[in-house]
Amino acid sequence: MARGKAKQQTFETAQAPVQAVDNPILCNPYEWPTAFWEYRAGVPQKAQGRRPASYWFKEKRTGGAEKDLFEEENRDDLPLVNRLREDVKRWREAGYRGSTEVTKDLLKHWARGDRSRRLFFCQREAVETIIYLLELRIPGRSSRTGFHNFECSDEDLHRLLRGERPGFALADKDFFPKLIDQPADASLIGLRRLGCKMATGSGKTVVMAMLVAWAFCNRGRNPSSSEFPSAVLICAPNLTVKNRLQVLRPDEAQNYYDQFDIVPTRYREYLNAGKVLVTNWHVFGRKSPNSEGGVTYRVVDKGEEDDKAFTLDRLGELARRLPILVLNDEGHHCWRPKVGAPEAAVVGDTREEKKAFQEEVEEARVWLDGLDRINNAGLLGPGRPCVLATIDLSATPFYLGGSGHIEGSPFPWLVSDFGLVDAIESGIVKVPRLPVLQEGGDVTKDDAGRPDPKYFRLWHHINENLKPGDKTGRRIKPEAVFRESEGALKTLASQWRQRFEQYRNATSTQVTIPPAMIVVCHDTDTAQLFYEHISGEREVEVPLDNGKTETRTVYGQSEVLEEFSNEAGVRRTLRIDSKLLSALQGDADDSKDEKIAEMRRLIDTVGKAGMPGEHVRCIVSVSMLSEGWDANNVTQILGVRAFGSQLLCEQVVGRGLRRRSYTPNTETGLLEPEYVDVYGIPFTLIPFKGRPKDNEEPDDKPRNHVRPVSGREALEIRAPRVESYVYDLRLDGIDCDVGKLEGFVVREEPTAVYLDAVRGYKDQADDPSLDRIDEYVRQDRKDYYDRVHLQAIQFK
Repeated sequence: MARGKAKQQTFETAQAPVQAVDNPILCNPYEWPTAFWEYRAGVPQKAQGRRPASYWFKEKRTGGAEKDLFEEENRDDLPLVNRLREDVKRWREAGYRGSTEVTKDLLKHWARGDRSRRLFFCQREAVETIIYLLELRIPGRSSRTGFHNFECSDEDLHRLLRGERPGFALADKDFFPKLIDQPADASLIGLRRLGCKMATGSGKTVVMAMLVAWAFCNRGRNPSSSEFPSAVLICAPNLTVKNRLQVLRPDEAQNYYDQFDIVPTRYREYLNAGKVLVTNWHVFGRKSPNSEGGVTYRVVDKGEEDDKAFTLDRLGELARRLPILVLNDEGHHCWRPKVGAPEAAVVGDTREEKKAFQEEVEEARVWLDGLDRINNAGLLGPGRPCVLATIDLSATPFYLGGSGHIEGSPFPWLVSDFGLVDAIESGIVKVPRLPVLQEGGDVTKDDAGRPDPKYFRLWHHINENLKPGDKTGRRIKPEAVFRESEGALKTLASQWRQRFEQYRNATSTQVTIPPAMIVVCHDTDTAQLFYEHISGEREVEVPLDNGKTETRTVYGQSEVLEEFSNEAGVRRTLRIDSKLLSALQGDADDSKDEKIAEMRRLIDTVGKAGMPGEHVRCIVSVSMLSEGWDANNVTQILGVRAFGSQLLCEQVVGRGLRRRSYTPNTETGLLEPEYVDVYGIPFTLIPFKGRPKDNEEPDDKPRNHVRPVSGREALEIRAPRVESYVYDLRLDGIDCDVGKLEGFVVREEPTAVYLDAVRGYKDQADDPSLDRIDEYVRQDRKDYYDRVHLQAIQFK
């Protein structure tokens, strides 16, 4: 991420903060959005309809949105996403016409309003869009939909698949959408890529489970077909995400297919027949030709792995099930430098930022190189790709500075968009709450509800108030950073304490897991200083009798809050430095270090009852916490670093957006707001709420938690999941000797047979809808004739 000083100053000083709103939540999370906040001169106004898919951009416009008098500054649209939205909406309203019966069953099952765990509209729309493209439009079956005209025409779709500019993209733009990611070597087969932008906390893992179910259930119904994959490769950016994604394996005990009722009972056996492999991008690294069994020998020289050997080794059993479907979780890590662009200089101001950028570049190179090699392995024959499609899921699918692409520009293969602002307006994530100016002391209340500039642009405030001697070269000394941000830290900590008191005083029927606060610093030394002040824990050199010294850990009182103090054997405050962060993001071998393994267990279980991280109250980190960290009890975030882009703001604040409760209000149908207090992260154009005054009641209190009472297991009542019912005729005196029945002779072979699954009693007279032939499965010989020539049949 480019974070140069000039750009940082422009970003942090030129952007006017927007006004707060009383309640940012406008939409039902389970339905098509019907309203959004529109910003005019920094003032939010409620607009009817759905916000067009777009993004905010600062340097160069890359879409097709026309400027008008009331348009948000520097907004650009995503023309492909907006066109596909309309096409998919029409297809949805037509009952998913043209898709297989299995697909229709799944889509209708996911849309049911009586589900015990309803699926968000954004989850269903993302899946619908991918299915619509892979099952109908891309294979050339547009006519099956019954429509003749499309917002994204077949001609434009073919251009997108070839990487050419579609007719709806403006010719004077450098950027245009495409559905192919072509390697620099033009002789290689490009990856077909489809991207879904989904805000952190909006349920990307459930979307992946839905896509796996669609593929495996359709393949199970048609086992000889290769149109639907029977194998899915899921790629993760780090070990935390990899472990969390194990729930996507159908054979996993806590799998999401059962937890979220993804697959109807009648299709469960089809799901089990597929294979899911969850892996890290690290496995795509090339092996040394001098290694054997994990040991390097000077006398061994096996030569470089070719693409075929690479694919067989990395995919294992999946290599026998080609072509496969690839799901990239946190897909913004998987990008290709722009062809022909000069080699990028290292980006970043601090040592940690420069190192993080170099690691980001290496991760992208290895990840994409591995997928290219699998796709071009040739195991299906010359010129045939081994990857059906690569689906990217990310909250921030944008190019980094230094990639050769325009910084902050979106991946061109985005087909679905439901970003942070949409998620806030639908109540799917927590609402950011910023400090606003109030009466008292030397400040006066801002009637517009604008953020307090001191705590809103904290890093800018720190730079403006530096004293002589506060810098070493260009680097700000940690003591100066702490001095200038101490007020913000203690104010935010006092708000954390209010939440903590609520949860400490909660009744036995309420959620009692304490809230957590995150402090994000700009370098390791500053993070260490903050950690010592917050936790009271520090390392000291103790002289020994032999004249040497020994490093020991001593524990004192926290200078911020006593509730944050560490004790021997009790970790209430954690610190994640760059070395530990790298280990946490690595593969399983890193966990052999006992200290790292213990920290991994703590980090991965923050906010989870009965787990090692249950009582963690504060986390101090450099840069940002790794993706996949899904704690839902974060209530405060402090950013003590430069923020050069809205992308970085969204990535950092995203660590605190996951909700605790998804129970909607029974009267409005909307989710009740939950909040995260944010200081020092100057995001703009995002709906937020102002902090309540000191004498006001907090907005969100501990929720009641319904759970079984220990010792009453014998009183449990279980209700079976019933799909239909049958009449038991054994006591009705009806007897039938099938052998004496007159035979039925078919004199004319039917041209088609329609089958319906037997699911109990059906009365044609009581339910006229049963006469609809399109509800049944047509059995004919079309698929057979498509695969076998008539001449071959006659010859045999």
